[in-house]
Amino acid sequence: MAAPQATEPESGLRLRLRVRGAVQGVGFRPFAYGVARRLSLGGFVRNDSEGVLIEVEGRNATQFVAALRADAPPLARIDAVDVQDVSPLGTEQFEIEASAGGAVLTRIPPDAATCEECLDDLFEPRGRFFRYPFVNCTHCGPRFTLTRSLPYDRAQTSMAKFAMCAACAAEYADPTNRRFHAEPIACPNCGPRLSHSIADIVAALCAGKIVALKGVGGYHLMCDARNAASVAELRRRKARDAKPFALMVANAASAALYVRPSATELALAQTPAHPIVLMRSRHNLPQAIAPGLARIGIMLAYAPLHHLLFAETAPHSSRESANAFALVATSANPGGEPLITDDVEAHARLRGIADLIVSHDREIVVRADDSVVQILDGAPAFIRRARGYTPEPIDLGADGPCVLACGGHLKATVTITRGREAFVAQHAGDLSDAETLRFYRETIAHLSRLLGVAPEAVACDMHPDYLSTRYAEETGLPLVRVQHHVAHVASVAAEHGTVGPIVGVALDGHGYGADGEAWGGELLRVDGAQWRRVGHLAPLALIGGDRAAREPWRMALAACVVTGRLSAALDRLRERPQASALIRMARDKQAWPTTTSLGRLFDAAAGLLLPDARQDYEGQAAMQLEALVEAPRVLENGWRVEHDVLDFSPLLAFLIDEAPDTRAGAEFFHGTLAAGLAAWIAADPTAIVGERIALGGGCMMNRILAEDLSERLRADGFEALHARAVPANDGGLSLGQAAVARATLAAN
Repeated sequence: MAAPQATEPESGLRLRLRVRGAVQGVGFRPFAYGVARRLSLGGFVRNDSEGVLIEVEGRNATQFVAALRADAPPLARIDAVDVQDVSPLGTEQFEIEASAGGAVLTRIPPDAATCEECLDDLFEPRGRFFRYPFVNCTHCGPRFTLTRSLPYDRAQTSMAKFAMCAACAAEYADPTNRRFHAEPIACPNCGPRLSHSIADIVAALCAGKIVALKGVGGYHLMCDARNAASVAELRRRKARDAKPFALMVANAASAALYVRPSATELALAQTPAHPIVLMRSRHNLPQAIAPGLARIGIMLAYAPLHHLLFAETAPHSSRESANAFALVATSANPGGEPLITDDVEAHARLRGIADLIVSHDREIVVRADDSVVQILDGAPAFIRRARGYTPEPIDLGADGPCVLACGGHLKATVTITRGREAFVAQHAGDLSDAETLRFYRETIAHLSRLLGVAPEAVACDMHPDYLSTRYAEETGLPLVRVQHHVAHVASVAAEHGTVGPIVGVALDGHGYGADGEAWGGELLRVDGAQWRRVGHLAPLALIGGDRAAREPWRMALAACVVTGRLSAALDRLRERPQASALIRMARDKQAWPTTTSLGRLFDAAAGLLLPDARQDYEGQAAMQLEALVEAPRVLENGWRVEHDVLDFSPLLAFLIDEAPDTRAGAEFFHGTLAAGLAAWIAADPTAIVGERIALGGGCMMNRILAEDLSERLRADGFEALHARAVPANDGGLSLGQAAVARATLAAN
């Protein structure tokens, strides 16, 4: 986000201020009102299509400008303050005026976790918000998930149907009150209501039951995380064999009972977004929560309802003390479908999963999963970007045409640009599911409406069979096809404001190459709309085609093939169905498709090191390998580079011949990968010392590899750039596509 800019007036006592950014729904008008009254200024403040318009008149007008920049409300994000000298009108009173219409150029801030003042209200027995699960103010609560259109006023939200009682109306209209124009304001007398009591919900959870709970962005499926039988039953009912569950706990002290967080991780968990943060497990909860992994995802209670649940289990403890109650809190999306938000659908679809379904009558307009973040190389990095961050824009540094970028097929997101801003929508998911595809289309329509734009062009992946590509083709707009790995590199470059040529590596599981082959370990030089493939990883056979990505033993067989060790394959894989037949085919020089993917190289190592390696979810085997590493080790001469091709066959041969134990093998694999990649990049003549190197693709979410590689690149004199504003995986593709498409349109 660019720093706020302003044009100062030269003279005069009446100033007109145009404030742009996330300045609606965050208490900006009452803040301006309070500052103006304190400085004895006349004038007005109002919301309009561009943000907030303010006029102030009086001898302290210039002090008002300084206060505006220095003391803005906590959820406000000011992009620019333009100040103009206008003729004095003799106004002595300062007023908050009604919102004005027009073409929308402002934006809505993301949802925010309950603030401390509202928590005080929630647990104040004499207050009118005592134990009310929908308490909020201008500093916290839902925003994006309940907004239909802008400007952000109650009539444009799902709170429109709730007529305010006299007490709420008085606070809403009082400029000195924290709830002045807090659009979701409500109380037990006039607001939304839960379908079940807090006591009944907690009783069900404590009895080992599974509860479907309607929250801010959709339904959660919850159970007592300490109850192994409940966790196992939730896995069985949801048909989720191994993918890790996230945990919800009451506060930071509670988190420390189950994980060993760094100070940075705890600080991230306590930001207004309250994302799921990956932290090192103490391994004192059922293994079924995160099978085979060293870290678990922890989020702190972020809605009043959550705080009430935890308070019910420990009614006499303080809010700051550790509460041992911990909940599995996973998205209610059976069969990989989108998160459920509708009450009727919840009762129809979740009845076979949940023992108790808890709804409320505040509609969720926009579904949004919980965001997932980790600390990587010293700073936050997304694994999934959604609630709490969407639709905060990314500054592209310069104005450009409005572009819709359609993303990929897995972990799909879309990006819409407006001016110099790129708005990356919340995580949609895998488009192979019909409901997800419907949600994907809804997301595009809603974001376009919210931004008030009509795209001039559309960008998509080169893969002809991606449903996102087909959607782009259906729009009839001018089409820009962007190679998958170029988009990964361009995404990192765009968010870091890099202009001009940049060297990058894109390391992932699969992407459609410019030659129609499967790419995934690419060294690229990208310059706006122009790019070239500088180098790639040595190819491995995809034995069995697409099945190789789901069955790591097939990639282990490919490793044996490429290293000339078929006899070892026969010894290692004799019990695998079809292994003998596939080995015979290899001896007969049977041709299989090949891939340059680093993700498949991870699978090969997992197939060699983990006898029971499985892929019940994407990246499972690689994540289990990562979890074994305590300190990376480097195998001397574990790679070679020939004609810009990076070949890790010596490393694979070592894993086959020496058969190290799983931990040692995982450490040699990770350390040798990082060392080989760094040497490969540094040897590229287009990579000039002192330059930035963009590191993209899903493999860059492997913290061990990413941090080791970054450290080596810095030692070689380069600056390593990681994806920070969007995920490094396919969730960030749409941002890169948008950047390349805008450059393409400019070049043409």
